[in-house]
Amino acid sequence: MFKLPQLPYFYDALEPYIDAKTMEIHYTGHHQAYVNNLNAALQNHPELQNLSLEDLITNLDKLPEKIRTEVRNNGGGHLNHSMFWTMMTKNSSLEPVGQLETEIKKIWGTFEAFKEEFSNTAKKVFGSGWAWLTFDKAGKLIITSTPNQDTPISQDSQPILGLDVWEHAYYLKYQNKRVDYIQAWWNVINWKQIEENYRKYA
Repeated sequence: MFKLPQLPYFYDALEPYIDAKTMEIHYTGHHQAYVNNLNAALQNHPELQNLSLEDLITNLDKLPEKIRTEVRNNGGGHLNHSMFWTMMTKNSSLEPVGQLETEIKKIWGTFEAFKEEFSNTAKKVFGSGWAWLTFDKAGKLIITSTPNQDTPISQDSQPILGLDVWEHAYYLKYQNKRVDYIQAWWNVINWKQIEENYRKYA
């Protein structure tokens, strides 16, 4: 059965940009709930319990209709958050490094132009969802978004960088000011990990 992954830092590690209480609730409350609900959905389906999370998410149409939505929502939530925690660090370099830096400048001209487009995509997510930098199915690096807990993996894309813009990710500190949260988040991106993600699929 699926388990909550180890958080790679203490709850207060990303202060003042992401506060400790939000991190604690986000991790132990919301992420844990996705794991619990996913396990509950699979409880009566032992034939599915040995599949990886990626296999479940990329083959939703092959799952029993009765649990398909539960697996999509909670499996996606578990997968997205498991990646999200690793994409942040208290020791951010503040800008991309290595091959990704070169590719971003090749596509967007400057890091600031990339940052602006990514931030605008995150701002425009209606309701709850995610903003992403992904390799699409054609192998092109693009900025996109998904609603709710949908994941790019289910669209034959590979996520490189992702930002959770559900209100539970920022509401305790930023209330309804999503823009302020997005701006603050750029200070905690783990560009070393993002570079590893990029190289995995480049």
